[in-house]
Amino acid sequence: MKTIKGPAIFLAQFMDDKSPFNSLDGLCKWASGLGYKGIQMPTLDKRLIDLAKASESQTYCDELLGKINSYGLELTELSTHIQGQLVAVHPAHDIMFDVFVPDHLKGKPKERTAWAIQEMKNAAIASRRLKTKAHATFSGSLLWPMVHPWPQQPKGLVELGFKELADRWLPILNAFDENGVDVCYEVHPMEDIHDGDTFERFLTATGNHKRVNILYDPSHFVLQQLDYITYIDHYHEFIKAFHVKDSEFNPTGKKGMFGGYNDWRDRAGRYRSPGDGQVDFKRVFSKLTEHGCDVWAVLEWECVIKSPEQGAREGVAFISDHIIEATDKTFDDFVGGQIGKQQLKKILGVSNTGYKKEK
Repeated sequence: MKTIKGPAIFLAQFMDDKSPFNSLDGLCKWASGLGYKGIQMPTLDKRLIDLAKASESQTYCDELLGKINSYGLELTELSTHIQGQLVAVHPAHDIMFDVFVPDHLKGKPKERTAWAIQEMKNAAIASRRLKTKAHATFSGSLLWPMVHPWPQQPKGLVELGFKELADRWLPILNAFDENGVDVCYEVHPMEDIHDGDTFERFLTATGNHKRVNILYDPSHFVLQQLDYITYIDHYHEFIKAFHVKDSEFNPTGKKGMFGGYNDWRDRAGRYRSPGDGQVDFKRVFSKLTEHGCDVWAVLEWECVIKSPEQGAREGVAFISDHIIEATDKTFDDFVGGQIGKQQLKKILGVSNTGYKKEK
């Protein structure tokens, strides 16, 4: 067993144009003041990190890490959720995802994909230079519009989709392997890796690449009505990152998991601050600890009701209270002890000559 590290916080949802949320110094000072011990850092905003520069300069990375450490914080992982998403985009989503790329790439899906792949390779080098062992990202999606099998899917469509996804990711995975960093895909709706079966399909398509791993976030499984506790039993060896995010699923006679195209507040499945939803975090932390998952517990705030500031304040105590100090002894170690074989035989009532079977 292994004690989970934390509490840490994912900075993406807290970025803002106003202080202290508009700079790395401001965010680090704020997070440290709340009691966090680590930060997970998005990489698309240059106010936090210049990813290309980080891939080229160890000096830049040392200075960046020194700044983070000066606030009593550790860097848990870099995040490329947006860039990972853009590695594979179905044409139905082209216009909506163009909002995330530089102007010269808008309307150019092939160039956008090439840019995203290079961003991911830069992130592999930067992760090593910044002394992290895991990396958080999305898989992207070519098949999501086909998630419901209507119209009927022609044979071979799903297999070809995962082959194409794997072909795009293999050069990236190899770059991460060269840098000794695990790629942790957040298992998430809208991604082609969104549950256990799809994770296995992708893993197989990559030839069981050793850098294919999981960012575990139980909130997405509540919305899918998937057993998020047994999921840990199935995939604990792949879980190398962990988001502490809550959610709730309250279906009615009018709406269920598909949500009826409603805004977040009016959907049956909604994200909540930790402790306000339906995730049984006591069991989650117990399972991850029991299986020896070497992860940081990272707060990801996404709530339709509570403010981000309150969610962040409460998240420190919530995570701290759930972290289990893994024991290295059993509760009955004081009983018994080492005894000899003869004593064992006496306990069993077995003679020294033993029992001889009839021939």
